[in-house]
Amino acid sequence: MITIGLTGWGDHPTLYSDVTSARDKLFDYSGHFPIVEVDTSFYAIPNNSHVEKWCSETPHNFQFVLKAYQGMTGHQRDDLPYETRNDMFNAFIECAQCFQKHGKLAVVLVQFPPWFDCTAKNVQYMRYVKQQLVHLPIAVEFRNQTWYAKDMKHKTLQFLRENELIHTVCDEPQAGAGSAPLVPVATADKALLRIHGRNIHGWRNAGNAQNWRKVRFLYDYNEEELQGLAAHIRALQQQAKDVYVLFNNNSGGHAALNAKRLQELLSIEFEGLAPKQMNMFEGEF
Repeated sequence: MITIGLTGWGDHPTLYSDVTSARDKLFDYSGHFPIVEVDTSFYAIPNNSHVEKWCSETPHNFQFVLKAYQGMTGHQRDDLPYETRNDMFNAFIECAQCFQKHGKLAVVLVQFPPWFDCTAKNVQYMRYVKQQLVHLPIAVEFRNQTWYAKDMKHKTLQFLRENELIHTVCDEPQAGAGSAPLVPVATADKALLRIHGRNIHGWRNAGNAQNWRKVRFLYDYNEEELQGLAAHIRALQQQAKDVYVLFNNNSGGHAALNAKRLQELLSIEFEGLAPKQMNMFEGEF
């Protein structure tokens, strides 16, 4: 099964009605796509009341990809709001289990930073993360090319298989060591494809801290590029039971439109979506 969605549900204006409030955006989103990435969990672990609300206002078959908290992946090392590392992991596990309780957790996305390179120390840390999140489906995303070097790629993929870790395939600009090539290989019964755009200038020169996300993920895939992605997705479909596809090129409003076009190219119809809002003058959007 191929499931397509976006990263986050609050920044896709083409998906909402004219009267949609901020608190209703997830409901409107779930009328278009059956899966979404919770990207806010990277910055702060959601409490159970938020998770319960998100699960209750989405269809029964809707799925969430829960992004790991930045303190777990090494993005943030100081001033963590937890007394111990175990406290941090336990808080995240409680959050993930809340999604699981409702049958709505697709995977936990553990995205490592660009400086997380292929070393014995980092391999050992991945084992530690797996041990901590032992009962959760973990998808690993690398952002360092050393994991896919000619003499390491096979070993990397084999490590993921042996440890029952899901390989996150990425489409992103090839901008040196801090980026990963597109390697359409599944290592478990699930596969995750995250589509970041191909804005190589923005990837290398993301600007200041206030606007880096807008610059880096500003990209609109053309028809030929979407056809190429569709071919990779079909290849992953032959290797895994479930293939989750998430568009992350959100900053220019292109993600939703690209995802809709990819859905057409793959001839996919999603069932069980939330009812779409009706616009009094324009009909259904």
